[in-house]
Amino acid sequence: MANIKKLIKGEKGFTLVELLAVIVILGIIVAIAIPAISNIVDKARNDADEQEVALILDAARLYEIQEENSLPVDVDTLIESGYLDIRQGDAPQGTVSRNENGELEFN
Repeated sequence: MANIKKLIKGEKGFTLVELLAVIVILGIIVAIAIPAISNIVDKARNDADEQEVALILDAARLYEIQEENSLPVDVDTLIESGYLDIRQGDAPQGTVSRNENGELEFN
């Protein structure tokens, strides 16, 4: 029992230099990780925007076929007609029309 008490009393803990080294290492890791995470978030946001436009184009295609209406059609009309659900947050506003080649485009 006396040996255990000696070992406990002999413990000094971490030095200031050791603590500073750990803080510097953590700082380097964070400095590397933040830009990488930021790039991942930006890419996910861009992919979501592209998919949302594709969804709007598909809804406009269905609207044109089922309602036998010609384009252009705006997003609000697609929502009111039940071809798109109301989205939380800022929904994109614009119009779907056909270009000279007959392809759908969202403006």
